[in-house]
Amino acid sequence: MVIVQINYRRPDMPRAEWDSRYSDETAAPFVNLLGLQWKIWLDDPSDAQLSGGIYLFADRTTAQAYMDGPIVARMRANNALSDLQIRMFDVRRNMSDLTRAPLSLLAALPQ
Repeated sequence: MVIVQINYRRPDMPRAEWDSRYSDETAAPFVNLLGLQWKIWLDDPSDAQLSGGIYLFADRTTAQAYMDGPIVARMRANNALSDLQIRMFDVRRNMSDLTRAPLSLLAALPQ
């Protein structure tokens, strides 16, 4: 399993306007994304205007395909986003299991 972590500084706009961008349609491209087990959406409530996501992929190949794919390409091309950081990490399964990460539940889910 592989984690992709994406962080960025969002555009300077009222919080309500930023929040209005998040809808079922915004999440739809991730629902059937090859290899994606789950995504956690992140927003910093402070004035720092930081946002991002944590993505769990089944393997490095599908994580890399996401990082090289159209969703991330649009983020890279979006001039309204700054300080974009995209990183990939291997999951330390044994330590994650000890600290109650729900990774073992994934084996029971239909693929």
